[in-house]
Amino acid sequence: MVTTEKAPTLPPESAPLAPRRGPIRWIVATSLGVGLVAALVLVLVVFAGAREHVITGSALLGFALGWAVLAVLSIRLTTQPQRWAFVPAAGMAGTGLGLLVLAPGDGGLTAAGWVWPAVLLALAVWMGARIRRDLAAGCGRRLLYPVVVLMAVAAVGGMAGTVAVAGHRSPVAPGQSYDVGGYRMHLDCTGSGSPTVVLQGGLGSMSSSGGRVAPAVSRTTRVCAYDRAGQGWSDDSPHAPDGLQAAADLHTLLGRAGEDGPYVLVGHSTGGSYAMTYAARHPQQVAGVVLLDGADPYQVTAASTVADANAPAELALLPSLARLGIGHLVPASVWSSLPEPAAGQVQAFAASPRSWRNVRDEFAAMPALFGQAQALTTLGSTPLIVLTAAGHDADPRWSAAQERMAALSTNSSHRHADATHNALLDEERGAQASGRAIEDVVEAVRTGTPLEPA
Repeated sequence: MVTTEKAPTLPPESAPLAPRRGPIRWIVATSLGVGLVAALVLVLVVFAGAREHVITGSALLGFALGWAVLAVLSIRLTTQPQRWAFVPAAGMAGTGLGLLVLAPGDGGLTAAGWVWPAVLLALAVWMGARIRRDLAAGCGRRLLYPVVVLMAVAAVGGMAGTVAVAGHRSPVAPGQSYDVGGYRMHLDCTGSGSPTVVLQGGLGSMSSSGGRVAPAVSRTTRVCAYDRAGQGWSDDSPHAPDGLQAAADLHTLLGRAGEDGPYVLVGHSTGGSYAMTYAARHPQQVAGVVLLDGADPYQVTAASTVADANAPAELALLPSLARLGIGHLVPASVWSSLPEPAAGQVQAFAASPRSWRNVRDEFAAMPALFGQAQALTTLGSTPLIVLTAAGHDADPRWSAAQERMAALSTNSSHRHADATHNALLDEERGAQASGRAIEDVVEAVRTGTPLEPA
């Protein structure tokens, strides 16, 4: 009898297994969610309002956790191990820890901008190739590919942002810089005559923001625009950016530059509170004051004037986001109605991480600034013009504050401009109204005559 032998059958455990699509897809989604949630918790809760290197470093640690979860769970629970995910996990964790430990400042972070975008772009390309090789179609690729694309876009944006920052800092700045006690501040003075006008910008501003007003006023008298510490071409300061420190910095700066007082102080927006604080600290150096739609310093009470070291968490994120070039996508940063070269200078600074960090710091110090501005209770008969912008007239609280500031002097005029808040500096009609107010105060100082009523 002839017998036929059957081919031996493989035990079940030796048979090839089909990709387990369900588990790996859920693991990919879970891992991405873990990374995003961890990053948000770290930057918005644990380190809320922290400095740029802390925000960036902690965000990287959160994302690193997500990649590590993907690698571990895919190895243990599926037949499609994604061991490549250990590479971004290790890279982000190492970079994040390095930022937290080394605590680099703006210079170090900017210098690193010439390196990390290229590394991130290479990592994104490599990850895309590994995902295509190690992850079957329909098993989570559609979730991972957008993340890889975002990483590549962040790399390109980071390089563009670095180039833009370098372009802003490298040209020769108008005016000069002076040491005011271990750091240098920028001052740009033009024109001749007395009294000297000193321009103070608002939140997120810089000396070039007076690019319309300063040239017009310089035809009548000497005018100086300057950058507070952390703004424009001025160095960062180790001190809190409140009104008292700003007044001390400006007093030293003007002295080092050989600019003689007394001065006509001009403050736009929160710059008005800085001008008021300076006038309270150095009354003998004040010949006149012009408040261009000055911020309301009376909105805080004595119990709430301490600077808040923890600025809103959302503001603390902005410097890190600006490193990715996002600042150049914000309309306020990429367009200005100022004439050149002022427009380009303002745009470059407004889109930079330093600008957003300065906004964050000055916003945190605003309660203290307002309380310090309230120390100015009278200007005596010093010429004072308060110019209120269109649109704010309908705000009873704002109008009341403007009237209260106008009452600081027995020789004052409260005027109303047919221009918006920002247009008082940016646009031709608003700048003309601001220039007239400044020139009228200068003339009142020179002649010793009262200001004409509005």
